Amino acid sequence: MYTDNELTIRPIKEQDLTKLWELIYKEDQPEWKKWDAPYFPHHSMSYEEFLPKGKSWIDRHDFWVIEVNCEVKGIISYYWEHEPSKWLEMGIVFHEAGTWGKGLGTRAMKLWIHHLFQTLPIVRVGFTTWSGNERMIRVGEKLGMQLEARIRKVRLYNGVYLIS
Repeated sequence: MYTDNELTIRPIKEQDLTKLWELIYKEDQPEWKKWDAPYFPHHSMSYEEFLPKGKSWIDRHDFWVIEVNCEVKGIISYYWEHEPSKWLEMGIVFHEAGTWGKGLGTRAMKLWIHHLFQTLPIVRVGFTTWSGNERMIRVGEKLGMQLEARIRKVRLYNGVYLIS
């Protein structure tokens, strides 16, 4: 667990599952999905359908919750793009629009990056986003990350090719 004032990142507990289901799967087209890879389909599911998946998230090393004032507001994660070469990517989602644009994502990712470098044998951390997610691009800039590539015409969304 890591804390920065009212913001905490920590492993998922069983008591988080109801809130995570409400944030992620209760609605078919949630607002947050417009910014988080909108070219991948998202479907709601009942709590009963979600529960086996949610239980697999408990105490994982690669998938944590973000709390603001002791309330779950989002998730932060990492995955190995290519583990043998230690190519690690991270991601973050704040699921409620009221948390956006307040610097919380930058602070959460700063804590997460610190955690990753302290606990994993890595020399770099990356993240991938698409050109329409200007908030995420700004987070990377504020963290001092470097833009490494722009892949043109890689995602078709609403009849338009996006830059990733």
